[in-house]
Amino acid sequence: MSGLLAGRRVLVSAGPTYEDIDPVRFLGNRSSGKMGFAIAAAAQAAGAQVQLVAGPVQLPTPPGVARTDVRSAAQMHAAVLQALPCDVYVGAAAVADFTPRTVAREKLKKAPGQDGLVLELVRTADILAAVAAHPQRPRLVVGFAAETHDVAAYARAKLERKGVDLVCANRVGPGAQGFESDDNALLVLDRAGTAQALGPAPKAVLAAQLVRLFAERLA
Repeated sequence: MSGLLAGRRVLVSAGPTYEDIDPVRFLGNRSSGKMGFAIAAAAQAAGAQVQLVAGPVQLPTPPGVARTDVRSAAQMHAAVLQALPCDVYVGAAAVADFTPRTVAREKLKKAPGQDGLVLELVRTADILAAVAAHPQRPRLVVGFAAETHDVAAYARAKLERKGVDLVCANRVGPGAQGFESDDNALLVLDRAGTAQALGPAPKAVLAAQLVRLFAERLA
């Protein structure tokens, strides 16, 4: 795989985002970042200059990869756009769709007799769509879709709605690989209407297969 992406700049976002409620609590998800980190490592091994924007994960930085750590969706949005231009953007992060409108400055305390709590949430900026519509749009924009059901249909809709070139979809939830696992299975869809199944396989193997696919698209 050496040299497949020589001279290319690859930008990868990976992991979850944490949306703070107060100084103690946050809204998050179960993304481990393993798939995105594997793609960053595979792209670097293929000769690319790789920038990795990582949410809160417990993973070592792949050798030779430049890393920027972020916490929130807003921070990830800013870091990704700041890292443009590039040849390939891979949006493998599980970015929160919503974030609290306000963050409490002190820990929220339950009052005597309080039976519930209502949080007002607002939409976060759409990083994938922003990259796809950017004046410095990468030649290849790749999104990920983690779905609990109707995987192909939701992934196809995401591809069209956000104007990306490829969507790598996988099923998550009980009995499925994906979040927190070392293995995964992907369905890769493109704008021509084709779909290619990859795996089940270790994420490092899938990452190498994706890098070959990226190189073919760029060629």
